[in-house]
Formats: sequence, structure tokens, C-alpha cells
Amino acid sequence: MEFKQLEPPINIGDEISLRSFEMIHAEAVTYEGFARFDDNERALVERLIHTTTCFDQVIDNIYFSDNAMLKLKDLLERKAKLIVDTNMIRSGLSQFYLDKYENEVICYVNEPKVFEMAKVNKTTRSYAAVELAIEKFKDEPMVLACGNAPTYIYAAINALIKHNINLDNVILLLFPVGFVNVVESKKYGREFMEHFGCEGVILEGRYGASTMVVAALHAAYRLIKDYDSEFGKYNGK
Repeated sequence: MEFKQLEPPINIGDEISLRSFEMIHAEAVTYEGFARFDDNERALVERLIHTTTCFDQVIDNIYFSDNAMLKLKDLLERKAKLIVDTNMIRSGLSQFYLDKYENEVICYVNEPKVFEMAKVNKTTRSYAAVELAIEKFKDEPMVLACGNAPTYIYAAINALIKHNINLDNVILLLFPVGFVNVVESKKYGREFMEHFGCEGVILEGRYGASTMVVAALHAAYRLIKDYDSEFGKYNGK
């Protein structure tokens, strides 16, 4: 039997992306929970679905604080430091957006001082890394983004409290994946956010990934770009 060689039906990158999001939106609106999101939240949700192809897991488990998307866009425009738990997040982020909005990515997990802190304090390196980063940048806007290590969440929250950080300058993006400490850490994150009025986005349950943090940030960058081009600067700036 002869093998017939084929070419992709759609073979242009922009067309593939456009068609993907058309398909995602058409399916997402059939889920009852999708209606609870505003336009900015839907943009992030659809990009997470684009990254994972998972509708139920994202739509049913994503949590947004009341002004999370506005805060995220605002902090990115204010040159926030992106304090992350993995270098995978750094690698996945668009250098174009990082340069345009002057957002430095901070990941200290492989720093010699962090190895020593973790050994002395009997913590993970992720715990020590975010402690060090928050102490260093405590007076600057910060996006605290976790895609892998739930111990990062405990360290971030405890450091924010310890250093009496102005939470108007902070947002939490909590997407760790796995089994140990994962569900509990996200619960701790939500309790902290609700108690102190800190803004954030959490993918609750065991599901998550560093790639989802990247997708969430790219969604926010895209929202800034689209808003700027259509309406002028976001928030009247």
C-alpha cells in the first residue's frame, strides 16, 4: 500500500494561532463556569487552555482576586521585578516583552548563598531563594510567580509579612504542580490574599506548571499591548 505524503492544512504561524484561539473560545463558552470571568480574566484563561489543552482543569480551578488582572498589568507597566521559582519560567518568557516593560526576571535558586541558606535553615533552595529576593527588592514592585515549588509560596508569604511589604506593590501567581505541599500551599496563599487584601491568581488543586506561569504573564503583556494600541495607555497613563 502506497504511503501518501501530506502537508499541514494550515501552515502559517499567525493563522495557526488565530485559529487555535477561535477554537478555544468556541469551546470554552460551552462551559458554565466560563461565564464568571470578565474579559481580562477570560484572556488569561484562554491562554492557559492554549498552553495545556485542558478546559475543565483550568476553568473549574482558577481563582482570581477581585482586581488581579488590573494589578498584574499595572505592576508590569511599573517595571516590576518578576521573582520566580524556576529558570524554566525565565527561559519561556518573551524577551521582547521583558525589554519593552523593563521587567527583570529574578531566580536565585542556583546562587551559592541560597545553597548555604537552605542548608543552614533546613529548607528547600526555592524557599531560601524567594526569601533572599524579597529582602533585596522589598521596596520595588514585585510579581511573585510560582510554577513548580510549593515551598516557594510559604517562603514568599512569610517574607512579605516579616518585612512588612506594601502589598499594593505585590501580586501572587501561584501555579505549582505536584503532590507534596501543593494543595496546602495554594490554600495558604488564598487565605493570605483574602486576609491581607493581596491580589493574585491561583490554579487550585494539584494541577499547574511553570509553563502556565509563562502563559499567564504573556496573557497580561498581550492585554497591555492590545489596550495601548486601541485605547491609549491603560489606566489613563
